[in-house]
Amino acid sequence: MADLEVMMPLPELISFLSSLLQRVAISNDLNPKLHTQKISAFHGLTRPSISIQSYLERIFKYANCSPSCFIVAFIYLDRFSQSQPSLPLSSFNAHRLLITSVMVAAKFMDDMYYNNAYYAKVGGISRAEMNLLEVDFLFGLKFQLNVTPNAFHSYCSFLHKEMSFQSPPLERPLNLHCSFHEDESTNCLSIFGV
Repeated sequence: MADLEVMMPLPELISFLSSLLQRVAISNDLNPKLHTQKISAFHGLTRPSISIQSYLERIFKYANCSPSCFIVAFIYLDRFSQSQPSLPLSSFNAHRLLITSVMVAAKFMDDMYYNNAYYAKVGGISRAEMNLLEVDFLFGLKFQLNVTPNAFHSYCSFLHKEMSFQSPPLERPLNLHCSFHEDESTNCLSIFGV
């Protein structure tokens, strides 16, 4: 596994990612074409009372995963939306998709990570539901978990560019380090219409 490392102001990244995901969820909620979307294990019966930002901050606080995991989780969410177009990110599924993508990223990226019961507690769901979500997510990704350094850099560049447009702008740039180089042509960021 590549040693991907990202050094950045992580709280700002978490805030930006949650804002970005919230905008996508709201946009998809308002899109009449998506009202016939497929219901999955990721859908709640109601919108969670906790905001996407508060939920992602909770995951950040308790998951103790590497900073790269949040970038990889973001990549996984995009891949999931590409491979499962009938399950777009919405306010009904964003929370379960988030906890699952971070957990899978931590398991794939980090040497040490918590078990499913711990992530379930962090996410406010049962262990059985966490197990089911993990399996559904892996099948939704077609088990394509590897993220090449080029793909990682592409997503980081996109996030850095988008973060630089926010007010106030990002104080310092993203500093990236990858331990090896591998080519991958990618059409990433479909979740955001890029």
